[in-house]
Amino acid sequence: MTNPNNATITTVHSAEFTSGHALSIPTLRLLKDDGTLYEGAKEPELDKATALKMYDTMVFIRVLDERMLAAQRQGRISFYMQCLGEEAAVVGSAAALDDKDMIMAQYREQGALRYRGFSLEQFMNQLFSNEKDLGKGRQMPVHYGSKDIYYMTVSSPLGTQIPQASGYAYAQRLRGLKNVTLCYFGEGAASEGDFHAGLNMAAVHKAPALFFCRNNGYAISTPANEQFVGDGIACRGVGYGIKTMRVDGADILAVYQATKMAREQALAGNEPILLESMAYRLAAHSSSDDPSGYRSKEEEELWRKNDPISRFRLWLINKGWLDEAADTEQTSALRQEILDALKVAEKVAKPGIEHMITDVYAEPTVQLQQQLKELKAHIKKYPDAYPVTAGRID
Repeated sequence: MTNPNNATITTVHSAEFTSGHALSIPTLRLLKDDGTLYEGAKEPELDKATALKMYDTMVFIRVLDERMLAAQRQGRISFYMQCLGEEAAVVGSAAALDDKDMIMAQYREQGALRYRGFSLEQFMNQLFSNEKDLGKGRQMPVHYGSKDIYYMTVSSPLGTQIPQASGYAYAQRLRGLKNVTLCYFGEGAASEGDFHAGLNMAAVHKAPALFFCRNNGYAISTPANEQFVGDGIACRGVGYGIKTMRVDGADILAVYQATKMAREQALAGNEPILLESMAYRLAAHSSSDDPSGYRSKEEEELWRKNDPISRFRLWLINKGWLDEAADTEQTSALRQEILDALKVAEKVAKPGIEHMITDVYAEPTVQLQQQLKELKAHIKKYPDAYPVTAGRID
């Protein structure tokens, strides 16, 4: 007899509940804190050049984050979000992809962008919303995007990229491409309806999407134990019939291996995969957040010992692939390079106001053109209220 319910029917004759924690998902970890492998662990195939690129990317993002948060505190940019504590999760997963795999980010994945080749100048232009910014100044800082390197522009509404990733990955499959879409989001975004719709869509339509959940313990100020009762986010993938893996997000080798496996499986089976990274957000949620209001300094210091860059650095030293003195010198030079780039970008002019209506339609509509005309007239009438723009209107 056929089963229209699409469910396993195993009959019993006495009533009992299945526990909400019946499923226990292990966490993949390869590297110890001292940079050595656990007994029985096998490091992924990783050549020296790739490993050093991964490390350099992590260090670049750490230094960039430090400098740009300071710039925000000085009033030089309006907003910033750090990746502190999650560099391995982001860089390790990005490194496991093909260059033409699409990345759909949330807002803390600048490491993936840098690994793909986004330049320091491009970072600065976006953060300062100047006329060289690829987004022409129409986005908040850290809302990066680049068509050239297959990195979809970040949007602020939480979780919208999840169903979009399902659709994009489904299109990749229909076109016969041997590529996947990797979609980053936090455990807080997994509480949005878009998460459930996106995963179910990908599962039903067999879209090769990699859903990468960064479970960093807090959705802004809400701790995970106040967000959900289930066993993290990974168990939800199983609920949607999706192959799932949980990984230590501070262990870049484990993240790289898990993502590599997930990509291969997604393409081989024409199916989505859910990866859950278990790490800790060491920094504030954003430059507008004060974490002392919802967690202790003692908690932060405890997790600071689990630093992903330190662990990978020790592994590289143990391999004989990294010179400590040269590394220290290079990091110092990087700090100066970033500061120099900042000083250049903040002096570049802002985009022309006409860009407010470009890139939406092939040609701006009559309504948009009229609105722009009215806006220019308004600014000319009240120039003191618009000091940056007023002097640039013809």
